[in-house]
Amino acid sequence: MTIPDIKLPPRPLKLKRGVLSVPFAYYFSPLILLALAVFMLWAEGPGIIRDYKISQNPVEIEDGDLNGSCKTRKAVFTTCNAKLSYDYEGKHYNSDVEVMFVDMHSGDYEAGLFISGSDPQLATISLGLDMLWNRIITLAILFVLLGFGGIALLSALVRFFRAKSKLSEAQPLTLLPVALTNAAKKRGGLFLTYSDTIRDNKTKRQSFSLLGKDEVPFIIGQSEKHDIALAAWQKNSPLPVLLDDRLERIELTDAERAQALSAVAADTAVSEGTRTTGTQPQKSAGASALQGLKALGIIMLLMIVGLGGYWLWYVTAAPSQFTSPAMDINNLMPGPINKWGCAQLQKRFGDQNAPFGCTAGDYRSWK
Repeated sequence: MTIPDIKLPPRPLKLKRGVLSVPFAYYFSPLILLALAVFMLWAEGPGIIRDYKISQNPVEIEDGDLNGSCKTRKAVFTTCNAKLSYDYEGKHYNSDVEVMFVDMHSGDYEAGLFISGSDPQLATISLGLDMLWNRIITLAILFVLLGFGGIALLSALVRFFRAKSKLSEAQPLTLLPVALTNAAKKRGGLFLTYSDTIRDNKTKRQSFSLLGKDEVPFIIGQSEKHDIALAAWQKNSPLPVLLDDRLERIELTDAERAQALSAVAADTAVSEGTRTTGTQPQKSAGASALQGLKALGIIMLLMIVGLGGYWLWYVTAAPSQFTSPAMDINNLMPGPINKWGCAQLQKRFGDQNAPFGCTAGDYRSWK
């Protein structure tokens, strides 16, 4: 069946209230994600700025007092806390330091005490300097992911309220196809996720709708990935509204509704089949999940190839063995690969101290 088969009255029409929904998590998740992004920046930013300043003119304090420990969370995120006490040019200083970085290191860390030669009150541990770029990249990724996720959810919530406010307005309706991308049983009905992915040159956005116990989406076809349902779009509304197979979500008279459905009377098998099974959207959800996994796999493959190329450049051509985060990547490599990479570095920098990931027990000489 095609959309032109359905004839709606030419007058402005209203849509039923409550036909648009949004997951409950959308009400509080944006604020939580944005708050976490700000907290990460507030918690880690000053320490990174401090250690960057120290790295411009580092001075090692060999007789200082360093008391601290490191903890690894989720097998990846390592946080080191240390209390520093030292004397420099006749003055005594105390400082508390916290450093967070990504590492899969097992065992203890060896750390020294460093200060800024330009500003002696700025102090840190050697791990903070060795992992400086690791920390910058980690903070940037976490901030972008949390911030983008919060803004995206907040934008979706704003679009939902804007579209919901227009439901009570009588406006000409445009019928359009939408793809059903997910379905889940909720509160005795069917909570559907749908996307306006059919029209060309239009912003494709995700919408949600909760169908009542006796409501069935108006299925009009099927693409390679999803079932295609019928939706109504109000002018200037940011989101389309999913329609049921009886068009009861549109405020029509009985005669108008009967006339609109008369063109599809011969096609009741589609509607009846959907009403009895109600499982087509679930198949589409599975296809959507598979597509998502494929996309994730491609992204992961590209990241691995990129990191592999960067690591290869580091061990064979980098101007310094202390290039970060390349030395951190080399440290994460499996034993034989790490050993080969360290051997390539030692060929060029064997007369200097070994970088993190290639050190022996004294944390200075080559292993």
